[in-house]
Amino acid sequence: QAQLVESGGGLVQPGGSLRLSCTASGFTLNAYAISWFRQAPGKETEGVSCIGTRGDSTWYKDSVKGRFTISRDDAKNTVYLQMNGLKPEDTAVYYCASELVCHSVVLDKGQGTQVTVSS
Repeated sequence: QAQLVESGGGLVQPGGSLRLSCTASGFTLNAYAISWFRQAPGKETEGVSCIGTRGDSTWYKDSVKGRFTISRDDAKNTVYLQMNGLKPEDTAVYYCASELVCHSVVLDKGQGTQVTVSS
């Protein structure tokens, strides 16, 4: 069945970097826009970034602009989120989701990967 699996989370010090991966199985990722969301403890889920179907359009939450980069490798059926200059406020469970276009209805989402930024 269709499934999205995130990986790459972990514990990193402030200023550090992580690269999250979102790999699809059971369907072809290139037909979908892919968004990254995050949810911190006690806070609502928020959109972080999104990439369009051909990778020619991207969107970032203001607080991550210039630090995070989203990309896709359709040959590997994977979308990446490169996170640099991480801050403690980036700590959250990050998960990816498929949509027909960015900012539309979520079709499938993964289980998430924990990112913790702490010294």
